[in-house]
Amino acid sequence: MLVGVSIDCFDRRMDYQKVDLNHPYLEHFKLYPKYLDPPSYLYVRGRLPTAQPRPKTAAIVGARRCTKYGENIAYNFAYQLAKRGVIIVSGLAYGIDACAHRGCLDAGGVTIAVLGTPIDQIYPRSHQSLAERILEKGAIVSESAPGDPVFRESFLYRNRIVAGLADIVVIVEASDHSGTKYTAERGMEQGKSVYAVPGDISRPMSVGCNKLIKNNCIPCTELDDLLIGLHLKPQEPSRSANYEKYRQCTPEQLKIVACLKAGIDVPDEMSKYLENDLTEIYRQLTLMEIAQLIQREGARFVLVK
Repeated sequence: MLVGVSIDCFDRRMDYQKVDLNHPYLEHFKLYPKYLDPPSYLYVRGRLPTAQPRPKTAAIVGARRCTKYGENIAYNFAYQLAKRGVIIVSGLAYGIDACAHRGCLDAGGVTIAVLGTPIDQIYPRSHQSLAERILEKGAIVSESAPGDPVFRESFLYRNRIVAGLADIVVIVEASDHSGTKYTAERGMEQGKSVYAVPGDISRPMSVGCNKLIKNNCIPCTELDDLLIGLHLKPQEPSRSANYEKYRQCTPEQLKIVACLKAGIDVPDEMSKYLENDLTEIYRQLTLMEIAQLIQREGARFVLVK
């Protein structure tokens, strides 16, 4: 049995539109197979982008109970991407979502909030002022009409739309059983590039991201990782060639790249962290060394700069 959630009304007199998938910003939903359950339409407050070609869009999501480290990462990524004209999508939740929206807005960018509530309701209540800022240039969207009931499951279910609106999905922090991982899974199902920010292995809010990296998400340690995923010019053009090579790595090799970026640079430690056979770790390291992606420094391995 579904359990209802009591949410205060945002503004029942608001102006909103019911937008179908013929809108230029939503058209790619029509390409999704039905088993992915694309929305048939969305209720929209504010303005969806209409520019052609469709603007680059990044979803930045993560834990509600995030760390200061996660807040800074989400804010700075959103700020820098918005400065490059990238639209930021998130879920208006506490923590990482709110930081992503604010970073984009402070950069003068456009951001879209996907609600787990009906279009006439904002949750949490404390984000009403943030919602008003979003509406100045961007949009708030929901699958649910004004006055519809709200269920706890709605917040999880809306994450498929967060992923669906984006070209890439960025997970900043997540616990082991976080709803954020649902967003990552939906993004992978939809064929999106999904990035996860590695974190301190001793922190609960890093467990979800570190596991996502082990399960073939792309490790993200700096803005250039995301710019390349969006087919935008990296900040340091001289490093573009190496990043393009990394994008051609196998999933096993990407995990090793993540280890090296996190300071895990000895094969024995990699084997334990990745829970992979040491012989296989050495095999992958040899292939990466031949491809000039890494080099040996004594017993350690480092990325080629």
